[in-house]
Amino acid sequence: MTDSKRRRGLVAASALLGGVLVLSACSDDGGSGTSAADSSKTSQAQVDEAAAKAASEAKITIAPKNGAINASINNAAMVTVAKGKLTEVTMTTSEGKAVEGTLAGDGSQWKPNGQLERSTTYKISATATDSEGRQAHANSSFTTVSPENSFIGNFTPEDGSTVGVGMPVSINFNKAITNQKAVQDGITVTSSSGQEVVGHWFNNQRLDLRPEDYWQSGSTVTLKLALDGVEGADGVVGVQQKTVTFKVGRNQVSTVDTKAHTMTVTRDGKTIKTIPISAGSPDNPTYNGQMVISEKYKETHMDGATVGFTDDDGKSEYDITDVPHAMRLSSSGTFIHGNYWGKGIFGSVNTSHGCVGLADAQGADDPDTAGAWFYNNSMIGDVVVVKNSPDKTIAPDNGLNGWNMSWSEWTAGSAG
Repeated sequence: MTDSKRRRGLVAASALLGGVLVLSACSDDGGSGTSAADSSKTSQAQVDEAAAKAASEAKITIAPKNGAINASINNAAMVTVAKGKLTEVTMTTSEGKAVEGTLAGDGSQWKPNGQLERSTTYKISATATDSEGRQAHANSSFTTVSPENSFIGNFTPEDGSTVGVGMPVSINFNKAITNQKAVQDGITVTSSSGQEVVGHWFNNQRLDLRPEDYWQSGSTVTLKLALDGVEGADGVVGVQQKTVTFKVGRNQVSTVDTKAHTMTVTRDGKTIKTIPISAGSPDNPTYNGQMVISEKYKETHMDGATVGFTDDDGKSEYDITDVPHAMRLSSSGTFIHGNYWGKGIFGSVNTSHGCVGLADAQGADDPDTAGAWFYNNSMIGDVVVVKNSPDKTIAPDNGLNGWNMSWSEWTAGSAG
């Protein structure tokens, strides 16, 4: 190798060695041995650790779930928290109307104070803190069940009322019920007398409940409707959650003998009065059977056309605007009422279109008349029994008159 070539090789080696030294110098970090990438990872871990320390341990749960539809109007809405305490909960409709609620004393849950509205969207916002005072937040929105997708039952008698011994519990649903067992299972009727109570479906919208014999006088009857969320038909759920109680008064049963033209009133097994009456004419006889007083009117308007009594010209056969002391015995229009226009008929002849008439005074203000006396001494749920009429026995579903069915017939109509 020539001297010139040897010198060029030494120069190249020196350059290479210098490059290595330069590269080594660029990677040096003052002896720490940590790269820029490692430093970045360390910084992120520190951020995550700080965030974890700042995050609240309180876990808020809002029911129903966000976006839920067909939610219950009774029990669905609730806010709860774990590992913390609720400090603030607000609930509003989508229009901004506030819903009042109650926060538990220990801060563990919040509920609205009353029943919600159907077909309404509600928004809930909640804040809670954990043991370190760190806050957690949650929000939710849901929509309650619509009237189209729910059913209710209109019931009688009223809560807190006192009724006669013949008063059944009668529930009329606003939708056809196809799942009758589920609905009946959600309804219980009990009596302080211990009498067994059984329900009977007259059709897919009416359920009546009664004991085998009349209620025992002085007893208390409790109706519980636990129908919230119960599917009564495909896509149709109940919304009622209610308890109703009523008292049973003295045992009064009045027996109308259409042949003898009399009514005998018994109370707690003793006859207290015998009243002359006029029942339905031979052409329009009064139904036979046990009938329950379902409505009372000190004075009412009776128009024959409303129950099919019209002449050949279509005019009503009777139209009396001030019938005194009227009490309904059937849905089809049978009443027991005062009569001021009939003269000499009471106790001797039957002249009405099917009602039972008692002598009375016009204006319903004379308490000494038979009509006024019976009205003042009767209550919703009292029984009026009609016998010896040439007509048939009244249909059990024509009014509150299921007592005209045998117990075996009654229980056969139960879905429970």
